[in-house]
Amino acid sequence: MEIVIALVIVAIVAWFVTGPLRRSRSQTEAADAGLEDPAIAEIEARKEAKYREIRDAELDRQQGKLSEADWRRQDAELRREAIEILKRLDRLRGQRSADN
Repeated sequence: MEIVIALVIVAIVAWFVTGPLRRSRSQTEAADAGLEDPAIAEIEARKEAKYREIRDAELDRQQGKLSEADWRRQDAELRREAIEILKRLDRLRGQRSADN
């Protein structure tokens, strides 16, 4: 059990440390130029976090930490939340382009 916890902690630290390397060039350029709306950036961060949760749940299922029924229920809820985040992101981007 301690090994699993240690591996999870190492994975989380590695994820945050390599964050700047995973950013796309357009995201980096927009952030550097100050062109990115903070509200959109926050929703983007939520989207990425939700995607990580979905991948983590899939990994938990594959490793036997979640039963098939529990995984299906959790996956459905996570995907429902991800869809809401994407809709909110589309609305914000639509408002931003209408303002310009």
